[in-house]
Amino acid sequence: MIKTLDEKNLTGICEELAVADSGLAFIFQTYGTPPLWAREASFATLVQIILEQQVSLASAASAFNKLKKRLIEITPENVLELSDEELKACYFSRQKTVYVRELSKAILDGSLDLKALENLSDAEAKHELKKIKGIGDWTADIYLLMALLRADVMPKGDLALHVAYKKLKRLEHAPHADEFQQIAEAWKPFRAAAARLLWYFYLSADRKTQTTP
Repeated sequence: MIKTLDEKNLTGICEELAVADSGLAFIFQTYGTPPLWAREASFATLVQIILEQQVSLASAASAFNKLKKRLIEITPENVLELSDEELKACYFSRQKTVYVRELSKAILDGSLDLKALENLSDAEAKHELKKIKGIGDWTADIYLLMALLRADVMPKGDLALHVAYKKLKRLEHAPHADEFQQIAEAWKPFRAAAARLLWYFYLSADRKTQTTP
């Protein structure tokens, strides 16, 4: 059975995590239930996540909003009608132009069926997404976590999560990607809720001075 998160079960799951982990307990007790940060399961969402690769969310949002203003409706057909120069004017790098074109073609030729992902296991859905040039672990994980709302996904290589964990545990260095994935094993089967707690801490900690446990 595929486990998902929603507005109704997120608080209870965070409570379970808080019982098992003192650091997550501190976040939950200090800041409360994190946002669900749900996104539509769609081509446009996957384009936005590709834009978010290795840049600030603000930069990615600028590019996505520019594209949306240009196209009105972000569809594979509409994206492919744009020239490289037009995509560049929407703040797309050369690399991300290639990635979004490859994604658009895969949707149109049926080699990627986003609707079908909803009925696949986490591993199967991730495997299908990663067949597309430009979609690696992080992009696939974020789509599963935010668009499909899968309960047990920890985005691999997410620097904000690594920094949040470093702050929370008062470490000298943030864990690297593989190390953090090992740490996250302790939060199964609700790693996606743990990720939301850590993101919430990352976004909230600078606004409020607190002493962590």
